[in-house]
Amino acid sequence: MDEKLIVVKDLSVIYKTDEAIVHAVNKISFDIGRKETIGLVGETGAGKTTTALAILQLLPERTASITAGEIVYRGENLVTKSKEEMRRIRGAFISMIFQDPMTSLNPIVTVGEQIRESLEIHNHNNKNKNELEMRVDDLLELVGIQSRRKGEYPHQFSGGMKQRVVIAIALACDPELLIADEPTTALDVTIQAQVLALMAELKDKLNTSMIMITHDLGVVAQTCDKVAIVYAGEIIEKGTARDIFEGEKHHPYTIGLFGSIPDLEVEARRLNPIDGLMPDPTNLPPGCKFHPRCKSCMEICKTEHPALHSFGEHIIACHLYAKEV
Repeated sequence: MDEKLIVVKDLSVIYKTDEAIVHAVNKISFDIGRKETIGLVGETGAGKTTTALAILQLLPERTASITAGEIVYRGENLVTKSKEEMRRIRGAFISMIFQDPMTSLNPIVTVGEQIRESLEIHNHNNKNKNELEMRVDDLLELVGIQSRRKGEYPHQFSGGMKQRVVIAIALACDPELLIADEPTTALDVTIQAQVLALMAELKDKLNTSMIMITHDLGVVAQTCDKVAIVYAGEIIEKGTARDIFEGEKHHPYTIGLFGSIPDLEVEARRLNPIDGLMPDPTNLPPGCKFHPRCKSCMEICKTEHPALHSFGEHIIACHLYAKEV
């Protein structure tokens, strides 16, 4: 896994409104090796989805802009690519599974046509109509849907089946990188487990790298090789899955996320929610962005931005570990 498929370096994204500037992503850096999965974990509003949209250059043109950083894929910076160049990359090499299958599919177009559309746009091997149709059948069967249902419309499928169709569309052209934006949030618990198992199986079968965006550490434990904890548009801790789940050192925010997970083995254990709310992205606090909610806050945290402290592959941005490096 030494070869890096994509490298995101010091990425910053803002949204401009009539009233203020929203600092959505602030100097985020991470990389993904081939066949590797990284989890971007954090609360709603942390900047996870904005990071994914920036990689695909799908940010809203009028309000959003990348102000700094690079997104290097195959040795080329995606930030500098033209719209036409990005259209050739999206779907063919980098695909995305969006959060809500209900809004990801066109309600008046059959699921077979929606899968075929992606194949026709990126038909690099000049397959004929029959070959494309066979590929649609294969993709539906791959995600556990009988190919005879390709002529049906999205409303004829359950939520879990719709998400399988969305996965089939994303995998249509065998992309090297799959971005999954909270793909199980809109599904019930039983279907969540089925979809996650399907994604893990397909990832192994197709040798695809993946970015898993989620707020659920349970999902991360099942699917990810590496983890990046995101808070207020910054990565405040990252490392291997073992570092995050078994390591002795953690950022106080990460500890708070673990405290919010139910433990079925401990009877009647109350959850420990993280006090307070995410900071206002139009007026981020000085110093460590987490300090207004942190139980371990020191005076230096209120004024000075923490440096990244490395413990092997495990990296934590917190003043608590300044003396240990």
